[in-house]
Amino acid sequence: MSFTEFTPDDYKLIHQEFDALLEVATTRCRNMEEVETVQRAFEFANQAHKNVRRRSGEPYILHPIAVARIVVSEIGLGCKSICAALLHDVVEDTGYTVEDISNLFGEKVATLVDGLTKIKTVLDNEDRKGSGSSTESLQAENFKRILLTLNDDVRVVLIKLADRLHNCRTIEYMPEHKRDKILSETMFIFIPLAHRLGLYSVKSEMENIWLRYKEPEAFQRITDRIHRNVANRDKDIDTFIAPIEKALLDAGYRFTIKKRIKTPYSIWYKMRTKRVPFEQIYDLYAVRIIFEPQDNTSQTERNQAYLIFSTITHLYNENVSRRRDWISQPKTNGYEALHCTLMSQTGFWVEVQIRSRRMDDIAEKGIAAHWAYKNDGYITENDSEMDKWLAEVQEILLSDDVSALELLDIIHKDLVSSEIVVFTPKGEQKAIRGGATALDFAYLIHTEIGNKAIAAKVNMRLVPLSHTLKAGDQVEIITAANAHPKMEWISFLQTRYARNRVIEYFRRDFSEIARDGERIFGERIRLMGLQVSKELVRKFLEYSQLNAPDELYFRIGLGLLGPEEFKAIIDEQDMSTGERRKFSFRDDNAHPLTYKIAECCRPIPGDPVIGFSTSEHLVIVHKKSCPVAESLASKYGNRMVVPQWGDVQQEYPIRIALKGIDRLGLLSEISSYISQTLGINMRKLQLSTDGELFEGFIELRVRDKRNLERMVEGLSKIDGIQDVIRTDI
Repeated sequence: MSFTEFTPDDYKLIHQEFDALLEVATTRCRNMEEVETVQRAFEFANQAHKNVRRRSGEPYILHPIAVARIVVSEIGLGCKSICAALLHDVVEDTGYTVEDISNLFGEKVATLVDGLTKIKTVLDNEDRKGSGSSTESLQAENFKRILLTLNDDVRVVLIKLADRLHNCRTIEYMPEHKRDKILSETMFIFIPLAHRLGLYSVKSEMENIWLRYKEPEAFQRITDRIHRNVANRDKDIDTFIAPIEKALLDAGYRFTIKKRIKTPYSIWYKMRTKRVPFEQIYDLYAVRIIFEPQDNTSQTERNQAYLIFSTITHLYNENVSRRRDWISQPKTNGYEALHCTLMSQTGFWVEVQIRSRRMDDIAEKGIAAHWAYKNDGYITENDSEMDKWLAEVQEILLSDDVSALELLDIIHKDLVSSEIVVFTPKGEQKAIRGGATALDFAYLIHTEIGNKAIAAKVNMRLVPLSHTLKAGDQVEIITAANAHPKMEWISFLQTRYARNRVIEYFRRDFSEIARDGERIFGERIRLMGLQVSKELVRKFLEYSQLNAPDELYFRIGLGLLGPEEFKAIIDEQDMSTGERRKFSFRDDNAHPLTYKIAECCRPIPGDPVIGFSTSEHLVIVHKKSCPVAESLASKYGNRMVVPQWGDVQQEYPIRIALKGIDRLGLLSEISSYISQTLGINMRKLQLSTDGELFEGFIELRVRDKRNLERMVEGLSKIDGIQDVIRTDI
């Protein structure tokens, strides 16, 4: 921030932006008194931030105004939230207090502002401090603070998401290291939160901004392809819609049809995770049918959606494997819709989404719209799911045996994990985390059923308790009166609730388990070629965020800290496993740094990279888009550095995946192109055939990304090769 006297043009811009806010805010305010409160909040904030400018040079007050517009237009919150958004930086950045806000705007607005101020304070303090064990968990603590506000008032988190979205929109003005930290934190925490709270438009925009700065070349390449495809397909989509429009009008429906294109991030993510080229993204286009439920019929809203589905699937052939029914079984964040994929007249697949107006509001504005409908008396079967999730979050937050860093991983896993629906023997539906086992299901039903479980029947077939459940499974738990939990259960349980119940059971044997754990600790340390010392025990306590050695040994005895965790703790200051060689980066530091390439993503010169420094002048270098780097940045943001590639003096290992149609001499042509035309030595070439098709990979070393791209382009031109993609080794 900087201070410069505002000009007449500045004041004109401020009032233009506020007028635009007031126009949309008026639609959410219940009366003129609330409109006047919004006006007073603006005037107060405007005076508090007078002559203060952002990094971009524009008046600072434009940021709170923009956040307030997101709050009302894209999230759908009302007067108090609009006021809190306008005032959210006043307490942190000026001499005013929460008590001042309370006296002027009421206790509820003050509570919202206080929650937002606490989140911002922790973030800013984390930025100001250097590295060291005492600050490593500050971002994790911040995440815990954010989640605590979910239990106080979810509006704090919704306003914070609006604040983060606007910061992302203006992130170009941030220095690169700050930008990378904000984007990593956004990907690890705020994007999953937006998804979990049903804010799909907010989530999608933050994802696209993340991709634009983390993988700029991929973002531009995919965006260009989208624009070309849209230009070529726009008339085809209109032709596809026309018969649907006519059929629904003939049936008497009132509706809106919208065209939608898959976002650059979602395309990039699918290309990376599925290892497919752009041409194989079949759900690139979508058509959304939003209907107004007919009151003059006995059909329910749900049945009307199915009738629309029946109407349009009579017009086009459907890819049944891609049908998704989130009306009969809504997502846990409240999302309801019926998706089907149809073949157009011109030979490409189009996804069709069917929603009522209410379903569309909830899909676009998430939890805020869900609760608004609930308060208006519109109750659905899914109303308890969000409350249930919030209760689970509260249980984790209040748990004594969870460190802040551990909490971050637990909640992140919960936020990004999908849920499946399974059935009891009587046919009752139960939602459980994807990847959960039969034993997780047993504890979901009741603690005693879990404690007494000895086996399970899944779809009438006997399976062990470690059996992973799939959507639609019918599960029966077999118990025995004399059965009890076993320590090995902890190694395969997937849900925190079940793991906690097992840990609670074994606390009755705390002393004995702790003694075993101390013995195991000593054996493992000696096997790693080290000596047990007070300093080493302290390091383990700091990593686990525990105070007492006995509690540490108890966790080791239970198997909560296994060999992998031991290695991670010993190597923790390396931040990740990397190749122990010095690499070529420009270094302006007074004390020379040693750089290591992270093995998880193996960046090469030309890749956008991010580094994590250690206390011993060591920096681990990751690709900016590496998931491991995102996780590290969320926990160790204060250790982030931005390395700059220097003169390339060596070659870097990469792997290329190939797919295509097999033919005589193909292998020889590939080998000849790489070794003779490009002069590159291959480390490994492996192709396997299935009928007329082949797939495989090449491992080799290249000097930089341009070298790699030239090779990929050349391989793509070889007859028979249809797909060439760089993959992680």
